Amino acid sequence: MHPDELDLDAPLVHRLIARRFPQWAALPVRRLASSGTENAMFRLGTGLVVRLPRRPAAVPDVTRERHWLTVLAPLLPVAVPEPLGVGEPNEEYPWPWAVYRWLPGRNPVAGAVEEPERLAEDLGAFVRALRRIPRQDGPAGYRAGPLGGRDEPTRAAVAELAARVDTDAVTACWEQALRAPEHTGPVWAHGDLSPGNVLVDGGRLSAVIDFGTAGIGDPAVDLIVAWNLLPATARDTFRRAVGADDAEWARGRGWALSVSLIQLPYYWHTNPALAENSRHVIAEILAETG
Repeated sequence: MHPDELDLDAPLVHRLIARRFPQWAALPVRRLASSGTENAMFRLGTGLVVRLPRRPAAVPDVTRERHWLTVLAPLLPVAVPEPLGVGEPNEEYPWPWAVYRWLPGRNPVAGAVEEPERLAEDLGAFVRALRRIPRQDGPAGYRAGPLGGRDEPTRAAVAELAARVDTDAVTACWEQALRAPEHTGPVWAHGDLSPGNVLVDGGRLSAVIDFGTAGIGDPAVDLIVAWNLLPATARDTFRRAVGADDAEWARGRGWALSVSLIQLPYYWHTNPALAENSRHVIAEILAETG
């Protein structure tokens, strides 16, 4: 646990619910296992889920997500979180929190995707639909800037991983991505399309969750799912479904590599699931470009 992270448990959430939403006070509360780093999730009865920030940096996402989901949800081809109520800070918990409708499905596992071609098509349709939504006054995405803005932390992570990765190979891949032309005309992007934020049912995409990072930026960031979830055999299907050209695909690979390189040393001991997925992405990219 990081120093600024709160330790949340089911009894606390039950008290928060009873105080703020007495109509749900009799429902059981159960913590959900998650590889997420910013929020804790608790199932409330069978039809609801409670999402609470675990540390200060995640707090603004609650308000932003609640507002923009009302704009995005009707224009997307799959289910997304539906906010049903907002909790206020009190003496037991210092930040706003929210209750959402429960979305059925399960998180897919990289390396064990049931219907990779169908899932690739579904993910491509989701990304394409998100990009078509008018920008309006949308916020800048969490990963909105140009790829070059990540050069320093990415190279620092490579140096830190010198004993664990092929630093020459990953540096060559990173520098290749940096040479790709930058995107012009930012659009909506989810910003964190990872296995933990994707739900599947019967091998098909059933929902996308956690829009706290969503905003306007380079849409190539949403191509990271090609490497953190989809197998190599389905990547061309996803690319065609999205309509990514060579420059965007190169930037997407760069985003996937940078995110994984930075996450790996940071979560090596604290979040095994994220660390394992980061190792998976690095290996997939090196196999593809080697």
